[in-house]
Amino acid sequence: MKIEPISVSDLNRYMKDKVADDEYLKSVFVRGEISNFKHHYTGHMYFTLKDENSLIKCIMFKSSTLTLNFVPKDGMKVNVLGSVAVFERDGVYQIYCKAMQEDGVGDLYAKFKELKDKLEKEGLFDAEHKKKIPMMPKVIGVLTSNTGAVIRDIINVSTRRNPNCYIRLYPVPVQGPGAAEKIVDAIRFMNEHKLADVLIVARGGGSLEDLWPFNEEIVARAIYDSELPVISAVGHETDFTIADFVADLRAPTPSAAAELAVTDIFDLQDRINLYQRRLQLLLRKKVEVLRLRYDKCMKSRCFTEPSYLFQDRYLKLDSCVKNLEKAINLKMKDYKLQTVEKITKLDAMSPLKTLARGYTVVEKEDKLVKSVKDLKKDDIINVRLNDGKIDAKII
Repeated sequence: MKIEPISVSDLNRYMKDKVADDEYLKSVFVRGEISNFKHHYTGHMYFTLKDENSLIKCIMFKSSTLTLNFVPKDGMKVNVLGSVAVFERDGVYQIYCKAMQEDGVGDLYAKFKELKDKLEKEGLFDAEHKKKIPMMPKVIGVLTSNTGAVIRDIINVSTRRNPNCYIRLYPVPVQGPGAAEKIVDAIRFMNEHKLADVLIVARGGGSLEDLWPFNEEIVARAIYDSELPVISAVGHETDFTIADFVADLRAPTPSAAAELAVTDIFDLQDRINLYQRRLQLLLRKKVEVLRLRYDKCMKSRCFTEPSYLFQDRYLKLDSCVKNLEKAINLKMKDYKLQTVEKITKLDAMSPLKTLARGYTVVEKEDKLVKSVKDLKKDDIINVRLNDGKIDAKII
């Protein structure tokens, strides 16, 4: 009996019909842990529901998400109600969720939250412990897998921004058993031998389980103890790991980490040229302003007619001299009047004036005779008159 082959589309269509006809699969209530959660810009939610042994893809359309009273996240344990159907194009079956309720936090997420709270209390995330990323590192140490897009992206971005930048790769496993220990060894080795100016710890996106080595405590403490600055670039922009919190700088993607670590020398040269042009323009303007001020000063009257500066002062000086002379003359006149007045008073009190009025002055032995008792017979006296003196004898 010859069996005719069918197309892949026919097989997928058959399976789709079979699943659609199954009454049990039209309404299933499933418990599991959310992983690879994505909230699309259209409003639809895409995620994987898993347990210890299996996983299944799920989709929840925007109209159904409006009934949610919580925000789904990776690591959450939830109960979903929906129907199972085959997506014919990809040949996969998935749950089309109509409702979802929170069943608790997943084990991995609980461990993540517990470790995060512990390290945060110890101060490993504090900004004061963050080291500054060097502006122009000569060597970039990259800790990631030596295969895959991550290292290629970092090399491409770094060499595009600075062709002289040297990339030193230390290959490490980025998921699976033993990955955390290998990452710790790489960080310590790079520090011990000073093999780089800055380290990038990186890997691509993945589920919470895939990223788990970067949520291990030993990796967090190795990053914290690193003397070299560390940039964490683990997963996609929406992924956060313990390594992101403890690192000196977190990059949303490995390519962004390269941009943060390597200065764009061409952009830097453009900025230098711009600043140089601005500086030259400012200097020219400054020189022009100073030249105009100089020209204005040289044309000013104080330079063209220097004597102008002293004319007012000369006039003021002359005025002061005249005022001083006037004050002196007034003072001298006042002193003269006072002197004449005093002389007149002294003249009126002069003995000569008394003699002119007919009085005489009698002296005996050059002493003034004030009383007849001072005289006796035969005394020789001197009599002073207005117009002369005579000698006389008492008889």
